[in-house]
Order: sequence, then structure tokens, then C-alpha cells
Amino acid sequence: MKPVEISKGIYDVGVNDWNIKDFHGYSTPYGTSYNAFLVIDEKIALIDTVKSEFADQLIDNISAIVDPRKIDYVVSNHTEMDHSGALARVMHRIGEEKPLYCSKMGHKNLSQHFSHDWHYHPIENSEELSLGEKTLTFLETRMLHWPDSMFTFIKEDGILFSSDAFGQHYAGFEKFDDVVGHTIMLHAQKYYANILMLFAPLIQKLVDKVRQMGLDIKMICPDHGIIWRQSPGKIIDAYVQWSRHHTEHKAVVVYDTMWHSTEKMADAIATGLYEQGVRVRPMYLRKWHRSDIMTDVLDAKAVVVGSPTLNNGLFPTISDFLTYMKGLKPQQKIGGAFGSYGWSGESVKLIQQELEAMKFDIIEPGIKSHFVPDTDGSNTAYEFGKKIGQAIIASGD
Repeated sequence: MKPVEISKGIYDVGVNDWNIKDFHGYSTPYGTSYNAFLVIDEKIALIDTVKSEFADQLIDNISAIVDPRKIDYVVSNHTEMDHSGALARVMHRIGEEKPLYCSKMGHKNLSQHFSHDWHYHPIENSEELSLGEKTLTFLETRMLHWPDSMFTFIKEDGILFSSDAFGQHYAGFEKFDDVVGHTIMLHAQKYYANILMLFAPLIQKLVDKVRQMGLDIKMICPDHGIIWRQSPGKIIDAYVQWSRHHTEHKAVVVYDTMWHSTEKMADAIATGLYEQGVRVRPMYLRKWHRSDIMTDVLDAKAVVVGSPTLNNGLFPTISDFLTYMKGLKPQQKIGGAFGSYGWSGESVKLIQQELEAMKFDIIEPGIKSHFVPDTDGSNTAYEFGKKIGQAIIASGD
């Protein structure tokens, strides 16, 4: 991908990773990008780098604009290796004596990642660096989503370099929101649901802080995906809504099945939910990736989980999903458990315990079916879905 001038004197020199399909257990069918930005002024700054295997491509992109040795400063907004992996190659190329701006935790992390004795400059919150006509302002954003995370803002252009916030795992030649269109919001929602959901309270505080500072944000440049130039406020408003755990009249029925008995229960539960006016997403775990399921969980009011009993416990895919969901800390959800069994039937109890540990509201005890659900068993599952659907409607969300 060739460099793109996103504003006068400011270039995206990052790279596309077209072929990555899994990112820490998160499915990335559209690949991802590692965005890095070159700011040309009286002084020149490089903001972030890329994954190590793309280091040469990054240097080639920079070289298409300016001799890399003319770079005066490097800024590391986040030390995770998809953004700092190329740092050693870059610093060697531009000169290891050049100042490397990062947060205090960034200094600590980078020193542990790399053994090089670089000229670190750990920033103070709101510290400024003049490049000439342009001024970089550094804002600490601890735990969004690592302790070292920070933003960089160019106040003269109104451009926010937001590290891993406001991004999407999306690779494309299209670099801007107005070029890609509204479909990019689904990628942004998936990114939030699987990476940032657990940091919701911090996101609310950050947005409040940015608004109090009166930053005139005209463009947001995340380190993954497209750049928000037409409607930067749109993604900020979406983060505010998501961080408040806003839900809709929607339920997700997540299940796995051995001989279709649990699947039949899931179908009956979904029918009961739907007939109460609830939008339903039945999601079979061996057909749906857990990260796609969590995208739907984000704005669902209810999550109903079903598993057959295997070896007196949960089916492995269900254990995996519950562990994954627990780590992301969804809130304000109604929960339900169901499942089929042959001779013991512990799965329903175990699911319900996990949902209770996540502070889900269990309005109906879990239900189970011995072998294949008969007519009465199917009716029980239908009524179970119906009652959860009524609770969703009654919640007013």
C-alpha cells in the first residue's frame, strides 16, 4: 500500500496485513492494517510503527516521502508488538540517538521488549512538542487498552492519533470512513465488543475528559483500519453508547449440540423469544466464531446459553465461550441456561453458575431435557424463551 496524504504534510505510511485471520483468538476475515503516520514540518515525527515482519515496507513507505534519516522524533502511542515490532529496525535506520516519545509505562515496556539504549522521552500528561507550525499534544489513556496507552493530538489540524481506540480490524485500499461507507461500523462494533468492552468505565471518563479539554477533533486516526475524517463524532458517540451498555430488545441464543437435542431446545427457545417481539440470534458455536457472537452480545439484552452434558461437565466449546465472555465483562444482561443430557445433566447448573458469576439476571431457573426433547420438552423450552422475552420487553431497554 502506498503512502496516503491524509492532511497537508501528514501521511499514513502504514501497511495492510491482508492474510491475518486470527488476532489473539479474534477472527479477522477482512485482515487488518497497522497504521503509522508521518508528520512533516520544520521537524519531522513518526507516530507509531508496524508489526515486525512489515518493517521494510514501512521504511519503503517513509522513503517515498522523505529520507528516513531526516526524522527527528518517534512517538510510540502503544507498545504492543503489532505497533512496536518494527521499532528496532526503524530506530536503526533513522538513527538511534533520535528521541523516542512514549508514556512512562511505555518506557518501561519498551525497555523490556528491546535491549537497545534508546533516547527515551517519557511524557507528562498534556505535554506538548512543537514541530514548527504543528504541535503534538500527548494524552495518557491508561488501560485503553494497555497500561502504556496514550493518544497524540495535533491541535492545529484537529487530528487525533488514537492508538487502539476507535479502530477496526479491516484491511483495504479505502482509507477513510466516507469511502468505505456505513458498513465499517459493524467492524468497529466487533472491535469494541472484543477488545474494549471491559474498559467501559474508563472510556466514559476519557470521553468526558476530552470534551472538558475542548479538543476540536476533525479527524481520528486509529492504528487499525480506516481513518474517521467525515464523521469523527459518529464513532465517539458510538463508543459512548456502547460503554453505557445500551441494549436493544434482542437476545442471543448460544449453544453447541452433540445429537441435535440441545439444538432443538435452542430452536424452541428462540421461537418463544421471537413471538414476544424480541429480535433473536441463534448461534451454533461450531458455526459462529466466539468474537462474532460477542459482537451480537454487545447490544443484546439477554444471552441464553445451552450445552449438552459431556463427562459430567460442559461441552468444551461452551466452556471456551463462557471464559471468553467473562473476560469481556458484559453488563446489564438477562441470562438463561439450558441443555440436554443422557444420564447426569450437570451442564445447565454449571452454565447458570457462570452467568451468575458475571452478574447476569437469572429470571428463570435453567431447563434440561433427557435425551431428545419430546412435545412436552419442546413446549417447556418454548415457554422458557417466552418468559425471557417478556422480561426483555418489560425491561424497557
